[in-house]
Amino acid sequence: MKVYLVRHTSVNIQKGVSYGQTDVPLRNSFEVEAEVTRKNLEGLVFDRVFCSPLGRCVRLAAFCGYPDAIREGRLKELNFGDWEMKSWDEISADPYSRKWFEDWVNVPTRNGESLMQLYNRLTGFFEELKEQTYHQVCLFTHGGILTSACVYAGKYGLKEAFEHVPPYGAVICIEI
Repeated sequence: MKVYLVRHTSVNIQKGVSYGQTDVPLRNSFEVEAEVTRKNLEGLVFDRVFCSPLGRCVRLAAFCGYPDAIREGRLKELNFGDWEMKSWDEISADPYSRKWFEDWVNVPTRNGESLMQLYNRLTGFFEELKEQTYHQVCLFTHGGILTSACVYAGKYGLKEAFEHVPPYGAVICIEI
């Protein structure tokens, strides 16, 4: 099955802030960015379209012609827990962050989740998808999910995931 993964467009928050599962606003350039994404999906036909329930993904899915995309909580971004909407400087000041920075694959954020936990929830979703007879699906989601999907597809390991975060509005395709 082909899975097209679409990252939401750019967000309107200060650079260097971890926003994870917070429902943040999109930039005023949304329509321009979204039009590029829509064109990259043009001509593709999907058996099902899913999206993260966060507004930035729902809005892009609707703009691209999928207002009824199925909301799927497992497609949310990494849960940064207590670090949601904190700058990386603030996070670095938390003594617990040292453990996370040393092993962010396995150590969860303070009261949040690890990359492995995100990967496992995505894997569960993919395993359910594979039980269906779909040929092609589309997921409107987040950078952490796109990189984890590439790990699932064997493109690189989890430790390299953050080195490969696709840009806002990107469309990638994997086979599962």
